[in-house]
Amino acid sequence: MAVLGGIKGLVLLFGIVSQVSGSTMTVSIFTVTSKSTVLRWSKYEGALSYRVTASLRNSQVPVVFASFGQNTIMGSVNSLNPNTAYTFRVEALGSHMNMLTDAAVDGSTAPDVPTIEMASSKESQSITVEFTTVSGATSYILRAETNDGSFFSEIPVLGSPGTVTNLQPYTDYTLSVMSVNSAGRSQPSISVEAKTVLSAPQFNTSSPSNSSILVKWEPVNHAVLYSLSIIKEDLYSQSPLNTTETQVHFPDLEAGTKYCIKGNAWSPDNIPGDDFTVCQFTRSPTPQSIELVVTSTPDAGIVVSWDPAKGAEQYVAMSLTGQNCSSSSNSCILIPLSCGETNSVTVIAINQAGNSVPSYPVQIISFPCPPQPIWVEELVPGNCSVKWSAVAHAEYYTTFIKSDDGIEGMCNSTELYCRFHCHCGFSYIMSVFAHNHAGPSPPGPLLNHTTLPCCPELTTVSAASWETLMMEWSTVRGADLYETRAVDANEVILCNDTAPRCALSDLTCNSRYSIVVIPCNDVSGCNLTCSPQTHETAPCMPEITSVSQTNTSSSSVLVSWTSANTVANYTVSAIGTVGDPHVCHSNGTSCLVSNLPCGSVYEVSTIASTSAGDSMPSFTVSLETAPCCPDSLTVSHVTQAMTNVTWSPALGAQTYITSLSSPRGNAQCHTMETECVMGCITCGTNYTVSLEAISRTGHKAECTYHGFSASQCCPSGIRLYRGSNNTLIVRWRSSSALTKYTAEVTGSRTHACSPEPGSYTCTVSEIVCGQVYTVVVAPLNPDGTKAQFCNSRMYSVTCVGSNVGM
Repeated sequence: MAVLGGIKGLVLLFGIVSQVSGSTMTVSIFTVTSKSTVLRWSKYEGALSYRVTASLRNSQVPVVFASFGQNTIMGSVNSLNPNTAYTFRVEALGSHMNMLTDAAVDGSTAPDVPTIEMASSKESQSITVEFTTVSGATSYILRAETNDGSFFSEIPVLGSPGTVTNLQPYTDYTLSVMSVNSAGRSQPSISVEAKTVLSAPQFNTSSPSNSSILVKWEPVNHAVLYSLSIIKEDLYSQSPLNTTETQVHFPDLEAGTKYCIKGNAWSPDNIPGDDFTVCQFTRSPTPQSIELVVTSTPDAGIVVSWDPAKGAEQYVAMSLTGQNCSSSSNSCILIPLSCGETNSVTVIAINQAGNSVPSYPVQIISFPCPPQPIWVEELVPGNCSVKWSAVAHAEYYTTFIKSDDGIEGMCNSTELYCRFHCHCGFSYIMSVFAHNHAGPSPPGPLLNHTTLPCCPELTTVSAASWETLMMEWSTVRGADLYETRAVDANEVILCNDTAPRCALSDLTCNSRYSIVVIPCNDVSGCNLTCSPQTHETAPCMPEITSVSQTNTSSSSVLVSWTSANTVANYTVSAIGTVGDPHVCHSNGTSCLVSNLPCGSVYEVSTIASTSAGDSMPSFTVSLETAPCCPDSLTVSHVTQAMTNVTWSPALGAQTYITSLSSPRGNAQCHTMETECVMGCITCGTNYTVSLEAISRTGHKAECTYHGFSASQCCPSGIRLYRGSNNTLIVRWRSSSALTKYTAEVTGSRTHACSPEPGSYTCTVSEIVCGQVYTVVVAPLNPDGTKAQFCNSRMYSVTCVGSNVGM
């Protein structure tokens, strides 16, 4: 009951009187132990006390009971059996102990309390507890606590043995165990005392050299002795030792080898503490067989290689100039590497113990620097030399030469130059490498060298005009510009062009010029070694001094001139408005132009010719030949004493003078027309006919034609008589017995008769009287034609008598 009263007091302490009464009541299990159960219920209105009973499950008979006051809502039932199922009931009682209401709940007790058989410590932070197991327990709780209450811990375990962890080394602990099932836990078992062992010393190891290991640690509290043993990797033999010091030195070990050191501390009770094992490598041995090779790919550097050192995890190669490289294999590359330097390299092996002793320095000379500057000399055209300055550490040199046509060449030399054949007009790219046992130098500067352009050959030289020479040549390699230079005794003529042709203008005629075509480019300049050629300009223009016709009837003209060129051939041309020109040739200063037609106007000029070409034509001189004579001339009678002279037009004539001449007299007329009427002509007289054609400038042509015979005079004393049988007789008189006449009688028709010379009578038949007739008697010309200038007469023929009539 003391326990129960304590629980009641505990329940009341939690302030159960503050709960509000209800019309119904509930109950629940608050906690259980192996032999007791604490219940909790709700307060019921009107209840003056409560009674709690416990009966075995499925039984109505209470095995234990307890009573509580009206203000109690929590209480325990004791004297129960461990690990047993019960039904718990709470009844609310009135003033007469009558039950007002009740409530029940099923529950079980915790398993029985276990018993600790043994508690021991093998590690400084834990104690292992062995205990008896109890029926119905699903797990157990180990409780550890210190006597001063500074530490309390409960750890669940599934069974025996169980271990309590997170303890302090070399410390006394009170230990107990509780069993657990679904209902709760049992009471703690009877406690036992146990002490943890000493903690392990915390070793700090190092390898001062590649044959020793130094172990140090901080003192362990309460330790009186330390035990250590060292074990070589892959071996099982140990070398134990005991010491009271806090450091141990292990000498004579194998370099680069893993050793494990195991140790513990001993308490004053002669109990060993925790073991602690640490593994330590000795430093690796010094790398051997160091080899250095210079490389240029991908970057210039020194390939350092060595034999593997035992136990090494990393290697570091270091140069005297401060470069270093590391590798986990047996080689690495020191970069960057400068050309022309002398260097030394050492290698160390590294593992977790530290660095090995550096290897002995190995000397190396890097590849030489590239020669610079480099330049080209071309003392003789076509023979070039690439030159450079000496380079330190160089053993020989290689020169690469590539021309712009893609051809490549190279030469090796121990001298400071390289000769090669260079063509004119080519561009070359050159580079020089220096070599030694470490390899070639890096690429140096590229030298672009363009040789002088080739000299062109003049292919054609022609005279474009009298003072201009046109030159053409084939293009040459390397030329961007051509400078054509013409030099004579007095002047220099220049022509610059990018095309392979040039016209040299404003040259002096009749001169010899030294002409050279100089090719140039922007890179190498102009080739001044090209050979000149001599070319002569055309002769100067001749000057005509006179043009004279040899005589008025001649068709030849003598042309004279002056010229300074005594070796030229001259051509004189007389060019008219129509027809081909008339020419003559001479190597002197005069020439006769013949067969010039009459009545023409010519422009006369002279050209001088040499192998260099033709001169400019001289200034022209106008020439007019005498007019031509008319091709035809006709003289005809207009009357017996007047003639009409007509002629065809004469080329070149402007006016004409026509003359008829005879011993009996002359007749003349001056006209611009092509006909002329002339009087005072004596009939029956022979005349000489001449004509003078005169040009506008006064040149004359004397033209003589066949003679003109004037017709016979018309007869006189013409009479008509009527004859028999309707005939008409015509009679006349004449002064010339040799003239033949014709008589024409015209009426309704014409009747004609022509008597023989010397007869002056003519009979016309079939005359009709009463008609009017026209009668003409005229002499006949030698060609049988009738003279047209004789007058006609009209007669009326009567029909009476013999007279004709009027």
